[in-house]
Amino acid sequence: RAKVFNFGVLYGLSEFGLSAREGISREESREFIETYFEKYPKVKEWRESVIASCRELGYAETMSGRRRRIPEIRSSNFQARSAAERVAVNMPAQGAASDIIKIAMNKIDAELREREMATRMILQVHDELIFEGPTKERDDVQEMALRIMPQSLDLAVPLKVDVKVGTSWGDMKAVKTKAGAGA
Repeated sequence: RAKVFNFGVLYGLSEFGLSAREGISREESREFIETYFEKYPKVKEWRESVIASCRELGYAETMSGRRRRIPEIRSSNFQARSAAERVAVNMPAQGAASDIIKIAMNKIDAELREREMATRMILQVHDELIFEGPTKERDDVQEMALRIMPQSLDLAVPLKVDVKVGTSWGDMKAVKTKAGAGA
């Protein structure tokens, strides 16, 4: 429920939408949204600055400079403009996650090939990379992922990387890494 509140409010969920989604009164929804932004004023400032920038430039941008044009941000239609504002706020965060995983994929793939390893990256699912390879390469690939993924973009906060291994998806087990690995 906390996730619904946090992301919903961040991405512009109205008091009406929050009320309908969570089965609470409009008054409770309004109070929650006000309290949320009072408690996290920087979130509100960031959200407003992203929308203002997008309205001025016609696009939203990721940390790495990738742009998404959002012409509807200037629409006179309230619903179209509101949807565009949600897209504008979502794009930098989701786009940064996408940039991070793509940069990591390219670097890891290059190192696997450079080291002539048999392991191959076979699938990406959101922020996960799935590898297939011989057991003897497991520790090296694990080290590679823990080293490369957190350094994909220069971030002010550490990026946490978790590793799971197994002989099949149903058999995956979390691997304990050194304290601070990926940070």
